[in-house]
Amino acid sequence: MSKTKKIVIGSSVALVVAIGGFAYYKKEQAKIVKVQTGKVVRMESLVQLVSASGEIKPLKYINITANSYGRIVEIPVREGDRVRKGDLLLKQESVQSSAELRSVEATLQQATTDAEGSEAAYRAAQATLKTTEADLVRNKADFEKARLDLERSENLFKEGLISKAQFDQYRAVFEVAKAQIEASQARIAQSQAELNRADRSRASARSRIAQQQAAIARSRDVVNKTVYTAPLDAVITNLPVRVGESAVPGIQNSIGSSLMTLADLSVITAEVKVDETDIINVRLGQDAEVSIDAIPNKTFRGTVTEVGSSALTRTGQAAGTTSTPGTSSQEAKDFKVVVTLLEPSPDLKPGLSTTAKITTATRRDVLAIPIQALTIRESEKEKQGEAPSANPSTAKAAGSAEAAQKPSGSAPRMTKKREEQGVFLLKQGNAVFVSVATGITGQTEIEVLSGLKEGEEIVTGSYKILRTLKTDTKVKVDNKAEEKKP
Repeated sequence: MSKTKKIVIGSSVALVVAIGGFAYYKKEQAKIVKVQTGKVVRMESLVQLVSASGEIKPLKYINITANSYGRIVEIPVREGDRVRKGDLLLKQESVQSSAELRSVEATLQQATTDAEGSEAAYRAAQATLKTTEADLVRNKADFEKARLDLERSENLFKEGLISKAQFDQYRAVFEVAKAQIEASQARIAQSQAELNRADRSRASARSRIAQQQAAIARSRDVVNKTVYTAPLDAVITNLPVRVGESAVPGIQNSIGSSLMTLADLSVITAEVKVDETDIINVRLGQDAEVSIDAIPNKTFRGTVTEVGSSALTRTGQAAGTTSTPGTSSQEAKDFKVVVTLLEPSPDLKPGLSTTAKITTATRRDVLAIPIQALTIRESEKEKQGEAPSANPSTAKAAGSAEAAQKPSGSAPRMTKKREEQGVFLLKQGNAVFVSVATGITGQTEIEVLSGLKEGEEIVTGSYKILRTLKTDTKVKVDNKAEEKKP
């Protein structure tokens, strides 16, 4: 073989080896995944916030609605005026109701006069009864004296000491006294009947008075319902009606039904809607910061004073969608939370859009990691086909019993995969999944309770890589992409 040929063959072999080595290097490099990393850090404090949007509302507000139908004749106030409790707000015409009230008052006056006459007749009958009763007592005394005189005269007549004419005289006196007693008893019965009749007449007069008083109360109530006064010290925030318009009661949200709205602006609240996933962390007395779209670059301190116990109905459901009886709605739900502002501004007005950030928890001196580093993976026991039971013998027995009860030829039952949360820890150039227990969640960090140590390096991104990253995968740290982000 010539020297030139040897050189060509050697060069060819070297080139093939180089190409193979380069291909192998590229293949190995392709297995290495570029990731962003971060450190497990210790923070002085970590704050968990719940953010919710809503609107500004006064703590006390009243919608004044029409009590009766009628034309509005007077409105002495304007929107934005401050009124005190009892101040006149509005008047409706009350010609018919006022006339009816005067008529009933006149009837009551007549009934009162009749009652006074019945009362006088009753007192007169009562006095007559007493007089007849006194006459009866006197006549009984006269009768007793006449009886005793008759008995003595009868003995004297038998002894011949008095004449028959004298004896007859005593007997006549006795008969007269007896007759007077019977007459007195008849007069007493008559007086008692008169007294009973006068008492019934008096009771009837009192009943008529009570009836007329009830009629007056009704008529006065009708008249009073045409006059509207302020039920509390407040500010008129809405006044949709004008003098000359008609008030129409009983029709909600219709023209003429709502007359005005009064609000006590001394206590202002932010009524917000908290998502169902956050409401379990909200408690009474928690601090909050409230920001208002109309007042930028300013926050108001507040306190949670009310937490709704039932979900609110969301509006805006797609047309044609209905809920089937017996099934529960799968859409997310909101709960009402009221935050009372500690130092409200006089510029605040009801209805302004607002956002409240409620501090639901605070931790001091905690280990924390970026939230995006946390991921979910299937449990290693599930991968290895192990039962999730803590007692292997119990799990085996449960499996045997299930197999014995399962019909032959039946399809295997699908079981729910057991998942656990954790992070990928960097160990000697590999990403190793480590299960961690977490606590409260801050804005960008989450508390670590167990599973990690301070200073350990963990994979934080990218999100696409974390979704598919597997344990023991070779990785290469590339944090330049993070540094380039503004």
